[in-house]
Amino acid sequence: MRQGGPSSPSGRRGGGPRRGPRPEREKPEFDQKTIAVRRVARVVAGGRRFSFAVVIVAGNRKGKVGVGVGKAGDTSLAIDKALRNAKKHMVTLTLTKENSIPHETTAKYCSARVIIRPARGRGLVAGSAMRTVLSLAGVTNVSTKLVSRSKNKLNIARATMVALQPFTS
Repeated sequence: MRQGGPSSPSGRRGGGPRRGPRPEREKPEFDQKTIAVRRVARVVAGGRRFSFAVVIVAGNRKGKVGVGVGKAGDTSLAIDKALRNAKKHMVTLTLTKENSIPHETTAKYCSARVIIRPARGRGLVAGSAMRTVLSLAGVTNVSTKLVSRSKNKLNIARATMVALQPFTS
């Protein structure tokens, strides 16, 4: 392996002045997870115009969680809008000592039906968008069931939020 070159005595390729170690980026206050990205089209006289709809779940894993939707012509703009929307619609949960819920709850949003039961010592037993919402909320030791045939992740996430509504403070 060649050490250094004619233009760089230190052996680095960039050629610019050597900087120190990168400053550590501060950790964001909320973790976020994108659960759905859709490309939607509207038909205009000249053809189709495409835009993006993004669904994001944001939470601090300590009892705060929110679901947000953002729509824009670019995915990064849609993600920013969805994160802002999730923070705006955030709820704070009151959990038990084991980070579980006090009692069983069911909810329905559109065609999505969910059941959440406390299950001591089982961890988080959930699937689909329910798992994302509950893990970002910091809920453990629960068993969940998605009773509907709906596969719409936004409706499942919103049904989970409705089910968690009795535990908000």
